[in-house]
Amino acid sequence: MERRELLKMIALLTGGVMIGGNALLTGCNQGHNTLKNNFFTEDEIDFLNEVSETILPETGSPGAKAANVGQFMSVMVKDCYEPNDQKAFQEGIKKLDLACEKMHQTGFMKVSPEQRLSLLLSLEKEAKTYQLKKPELEEAERKKNKDFPGLPNHYFIMMKQLTMLGYFTSEAGCTKALRYIAVPGRYEGSVPYKKGDKAWA
Repeated sequence: MERRELLKMIALLTGGVMIGGNALLTGCNQGHNTLKNNFFTEDEIDFLNEVSETILPETGSPGAKAANVGQFMSVMVKDCYEPNDQKAFQEGIKKLDLACEKMHQTGFMKVSPEQRLSLLLSLEKEAKTYQLKKPELEEAERKKNKDFPGLPNHYFIMMKQLTMLGYFTSEAGCTKALRYIAVPGRYEGSVPYKKGDKAWA
């Protein structure tokens, strides 16, 4: 699957433009890293792996955690995101944990898979509402201040997009979740499809 097609697919699945997509197409590491200490901690990466596993759990194929998507997220946020999105993403880890405490009276790492899923579903609704209102809020701010840099994207949208991008570009995602041929043979213009078949990598 080509990078451009994958970005379109992720944007379609998450209901918005792929955040950091331009950097992915032109090359990352554009020198705008503002993250404290220039890295995510191991605990934060473990946390992101658990979030990604809730989004794409192990079923008949390995889940996102098996692909170490948390590590992938940390690299992508550092190298491909704008400063306000970097900050929103890093703060989003704490916000997600606090939202879990509010909903389930304990942190994300301690709740059951079902509780994790119910939390992420509520955050997805919140994120979609925020992303829809964002252009209007930005326009209002720019009327007051022409130099307004724009609002960051919602942290959960970023986490979900990076989970899908990281998983479906990983070895586990390409070879186990998708149909994969390492070296394609002859061209076949019409391939029979049966309901439930995996997409092609």
